[in-house]
Amino acid sequence: MKKYLDYLWPVLGVAAVIGSLYLLSREFKGESVASEVWAALAAIPPHRYFLAALGTLLAYAALAWYDRIALLHLGVTHISWWFISLCSFTTYALSHNIGASVFSGAMVRYRAYSTKGLSAAQVAVLVVLCSYTFGFGNVLLGGLLLTYDPELMQRLSGFLPDVLTHPHTARAVGLACLAAVSLYVVGSLMHFKPFKIGAFEVLYPRPEVMRQQLFAAPLELIGAAGIIYFALPETGNPGYVVVLGAFIFSFAAALVSHAPGGLGVFELLFIKLTPDMPRTQVLAALLVWRLFYLIVPLIFAIVVVLIFERGRLSDAIKSARKQDAEI
Repeated sequence: MKKYLDYLWPVLGVAAVIGSLYLLSREFKGESVASEVWAALAAIPPHRYFLAALGTLLAYAALAWYDRIALLHLGVTHISWWFISLCSFTTYALSHNIGASVFSGAMVRYRAYSTKGLSAAQVAVLVVLCSYTFGFGNVLLGGLLLTYDPELMQRLSGFLPDVLTHPHTARAVGLACLAAVSLYVVGSLMHFKPFKIGAFEVLYPRPEVMRQQLFAAPLELIGAAGIIYFALPETGNPGYVVVLGAFIFSFAAALVSHAPGGLGVFELLFIKLTPDMPRTQVLAALLVWRLFYLIVPLIFAIVVVLIFERGRLSDAIKSARKQDAEI
């Protein structure tokens, strides 16, 4: 079964990309997209680009905190913040672009953390807890947003069934998310046993780990959404709360789709969730997000991986020569 799933997810990802790009082409049919998008990019003031870059730094700093929290859960304290940050940055820069982040992230992390003495089992726990932290942030912020502004989902009216976009449904989902967060917090404080639903298992970490998750989990989403918010024009800007809500929903859907980098899926949903703004301006802001959050980090990550692997290869050659000399 697993063998078939290994082929199924890439196929679904490609299908999601093709379908989303087709729908996007219909959205922009008859518009001179390229020239208008370039004009929108040129109209973004330099200080807004700078603020978007700060949002990127905040997002990747929060992701490094995810790894630090997982290592705290494992009782590992001898690894420096510098190494953790570099490993986390490389992991997420690659996995965000490749897709299937759990699997690609596990491989990169194992290559890095095994040099610091972590076993494969410890790296597996680290990957799972980082995924928990990310999911925790989505549920927490999603619950707060839907409870505070349940009409947010009405922006998808006509794209999703009315029962899903109704404010009462949205608020109910928001309250359910906050209830789940509360259960997670209480479970950690009271040292509950793991909660199981079939093969799925929710672990309750120690209170000191959970407390850090409460702050770290939302920061990555807040920073990443900030990139788009600052790239949008000030005139007609729907506000940060709307941008954050649109980002959380679109980014989560893009991850579920397994599309590499969420290409097409993310753009389509975000444009649907911000119907009051000119679509070319929204598309320009999303291109800035892709540049700052995905493409530039990917370039740096590839350089880091090449340097790291070159060092490992050099060490292996030196070790082999030393053994030959001893013989």
